[in-house]
Amino acid sequence: QLRLVESGGDLVQPGESLRLSCVVSGVISDFRTMGWIRQAPGKEREGVSYISLKDGTTYYADSVKGRFTISRDVAKNMVYLQMHNLSPDDTGLYSCAASWGSIAVILGPSDFTSWGQGTQVTVSS
Repeated sequence: QLRLVESGGDLVQPGESLRLSCVVSGVISDFRTMGWIRQAPGKEREGVSYISLKDGTTYYADSVKGRFTISRDVAKNMVYLQMHNLSPDDTGLYSCAASWGSIAVILGPSDFTSWGQGTQVTVSS
């Protein structure tokens, strides 16, 4: 059983930055990829960024490339999402998730099996 707890969400103005954190407890060795998935009201879940627990390979959605950075601290069982130049389009509930699959085979949020409760990010002036 894996437990994921996110933090760091907040209300910010356009152009500002936020850093999301996810602490993972449990048998993480069964999982190969961690990810951040967001869901805005009325929209489908979107895979924002993923990271391989094995070698740090990353994936970013086109909408966040160049602005977001995912990282992991294996020793601390932590995953982070650094977000810069936020826009109202980035508003949503950001969830940390874990997948048994390698990053190469992940097609989207449905490939993740363990989820946190999420942390709300709101970007508004």
